[in-house]
Formats: sequence, C-alpha cells, structure tokens
Amino acid sequence: MRELTPGQLADLLDLAGELKARRQAGYSDLPLKGKVLGMIFEKNSTRTRVSFETGMLQLGGSAIFLSGQDTQLGRGEPISDTAQVLSEYVDGLMIRTHEHKRAQALAENASVPVINGLTDLEHPCQALADLLTIKEIKGELNGLKLAYIGDGNNVAHSLLIAGALAGMQVSCAVPPGYEPNKEVVEAARKIAQGTGAQVDILNDPLEAAKNADVIYCDVWTSMGQELENEKRLKDFAAYQVNEKLAAYAKQDYLFMHCLPAHRGEEVTASIIDSEHSVVIKQAGNRLHAQKALLVDLMATAR
Repeated sequence: MRELTPGQLADLLDLAGELKARRQAGYSDLPLKGKVLGMIFEKNSTRTRVSFETGMLQLGGSAIFLSGQDTQLGRGEPISDTAQVLSEYVDGLMIRTHEHKRAQALAENASVPVINGLTDLEHPCQALADLLTIKEIKGELNGLKLAYIGDGNNVAHSLLIAGALAGMQVSCAVPPGYEPNKEVVEAARKIAQGTGAQVDILNDPLEAAKNADVIYCDVWTSMGQELENEKRLKDFAAYQVNEKLAAYAKQDYLFMHCLPAHRGEEVTASIIDSEHSVVIKQAGNRLHAQKALLVDLMATAR
C-alpha cells in the first residue's frame, strides 16, 4: 500500500467502480486481451484465487495457477530464477506467500508487474476492496472512522496505510503484545500528516469502537499460527465484536471481516449476520478492486 499516493489510490477506486458498473450493465471490457497472469500460491486461498482468475477472464486475458508444489520453487529453485524465467512467459505475476521478503525478491527480479496477493506483512488487495466497499455505501472515505479490533496483523497493516491515504481515522485496538508493526504504524502516521487522517493504536476495544462508522475484525489465529490457538483464544477473549462493543459505534455502522470468519470467536453470529454486515459485498469487491489493479499494471505493460 505504501507504493501508492493518495491520488493513485483514489484513481484505482474510481476505476474499480467504473469497471464494476460497466460489468453489471452488460458491457464487456477487454483491455487485457491476450495478457496472461501467473499466480503463485504458497499459501492456500479461496477468494484470492477465484477473484484474480475471474478478473483476468472478464478483462479478456487468462491466468495460470502455480502452487508451490507444481513449480520448481517447491524443489528449492531460487525465487530470483523463477521470477526471471516466468517473466519470459507471462505479462504479470501475483504471489500469495508467507514471508514478505519472498514477494519482494520476486518483484526485484521480475521484469513484469508483481502483485502482492498476501504476505505476512500486508494484504493490500484486501484493503483496496475494503475501501471500495465503504466508499460505495458511505459515499466517501475522508473523515470516516474505521475501528479495527483484534490482531495487529497483515490485514491491520494494510488498513492502517490505506486508511491514512484516504484521510480516514483508523483506530486499531489490540491486546498487549499483539500491536501492529512499528514501521508500518510510523509510515501510516507520516502519510496521515499530509492527508488529515488519524492513526490510533489502542488496547481498549470499546474506545476504538466509539463513534465508529466501520467496525472491522479478522480471525484471531491466522493460517500458520495453529500452535498458538489456545493462547490466542485467551488473549483475545475481551476483543470479540459483539452487541456490547457495537453499541459504541454509530447507529449506521458497517461490520466488515476479510473472511473466513469464526462465529463465536472474533465475532458473534448476531453481528456478522446482521443488517450492518457487508462481508459478502466486501468479498465480492475483491474482484472489482483487483480488476482495476490488473488494468492499471498490465494494460500497457510490454
């Protein structure tokens, strides 16, 4: 997210909205006709794979799924070699992996655009879809308050940067010891100085939720953290998004979750299945936000 300026973020969201509206009106836009996206998955996914693959097809291109076990990466080939070789075949790459440095290494060695589909540091495509969803419903982003409740993880990191770029107030409430990456927080606050945004890192979830336009949470135990599950269930017990917490938000608040969700843990069924919940629309907007990103990066490449 830090590679975008506030203007570039706004342009991407406008393009996503335009592509979505044209698709719903029955138009077929094919700016990526003949283009191929290589999708490297070292971490399982439902939404990321289907939305990117569908997006490429709708834009006139195609996508190739590459799991770690299907490529020489699974046998120890350096990612630098893989990046250079795949650049000879495809027009863009998307990687969903664990360590952020692997995505960086892919980008540094590829001669085609590289998209971060998720790393342990950030989930920027999710944040694009999140802001698109909020903008569609609320009509604007600037000045809105987003309360993120839970783990200071990759989703939180991208929301902090994206919210700062959009001029929002992002209040992130986390248990002690689970704070977001300090460098990311500093970067978000630096951006906020130029956009009028506000970035708060708190330990009190009720304070974060106070007067919030949006309440957002993620699972307490992410993929790869299963051995920490019992400890995390205890540490996050006071951070559940429930009726008590939601009562502190504005009456017309939106509830958001990047999914998959664990009802009864990070959020109660009464919240995620309520009229305030926009989680399905949010998931659907992954397709449209990513289509805008694909067009922006690949339409004129090569």
